[in-house]
Amino acid sequence: MQRRFERKLIRACLPFFLLIACVAPAAQTEPVVQVDSVLTWRHPAPWFGGFSGVEVNADGTRLTAVSDRGRVVQARMVREAGRLVALELEENAPLKGADGKALRGQMRDAEALALDDTGQLYISFEHDHHVARLAPESGVTTPLPRHDDFAGFAPNAGMETLAAHPDGRLFAAPEGGGPTSGPIPLYAFDGTAWTIAAKIPRQGPFLPVDADFAEDGTLYLLERTITPLGFRSRIRSFDLTAPGLGEVTLLTSGPGQYDNLEALSTWQDAAGQTRLTLLSDDNFFVMQRNEVVELILAKPGVEG
Repeated sequence: MQRRFERKLIRACLPFFLLIACVAPAAQTEPVVQVDSVLTWRHPAPWFGGFSGVEVNADGTRLTAVSDRGRVVQARMVREAGRLVALELEENAPLKGADGKALRGQMRDAEALALDDTGQLYISFEHDHHVARLAPESGVTTPLPRHDDFAGFAPNAGMETLAAHPDGRLFAAPEGGGPTSGPIPLYAFDGTAWTIAAKIPRQGPFLPVDADFAEDGTLYLLERTITPLGFRSRIRSFDLTAPGLGEVTLLTSGPGQYDNLEALSTWQDAAGQTRLTLLSDDNFFVMQRNEVVELILAKPGVEG
């Protein structure tokens, strides 16, 4: 439904995408982040692509990603003087249910990853809206309890974001509802049950597609919208303990500046800089790409 609409819109806008590929517009962003690297990740396997969730390990040397066609991959992040220059695929596995059988059809539509402080990975799914523990080597997923609201999410506009808080809680939010449907409910799982921990205000046409927490508890939310001139992305940060949630807009990209960015992971490098690693979903469409963008959060008083 919504996925089909996205693909139809992409095809309708193909002439615009061709133009943008030659002349990319300038970014529309506050001087809060600096772009450290942008690269395209390629691999010849027919299943490669469609990435919608990502997690980077603590030292930025290894990446785990999931696709909405039911595969988990692990890759080495090749860096030169700290800057990401390549990704080398190391392992991959089809996503499986708790019974060890490969997930099929819509049941394999994974949308986000979260990595907690113990090293446990979690994964969220659309269509069959739920969150599960993930064993990346085998691809086996073990479902967690569900909130009653999950059953009411639209088929392709559900569990788009998933993030692990430093205190051990998991947070998730749906994409669906549209930009005018009211605030975004942020669900928190304490190990036993889900509750609504906060409601994030919608701003403009952007819809949430992923999120992650920094070590200090700051929530970084990646959002996306589609225009006739290409995709636009936005990143906002929130302090869930502050009045008004302490909202700050870190980046708003111009149309077509980046591909269909759907995944976000935040981590801290050896220099103490907060980095945001973003990954795009190419929808297995020839005019799109699996793009990796890495941003560095500028220190106060320093422009990116």
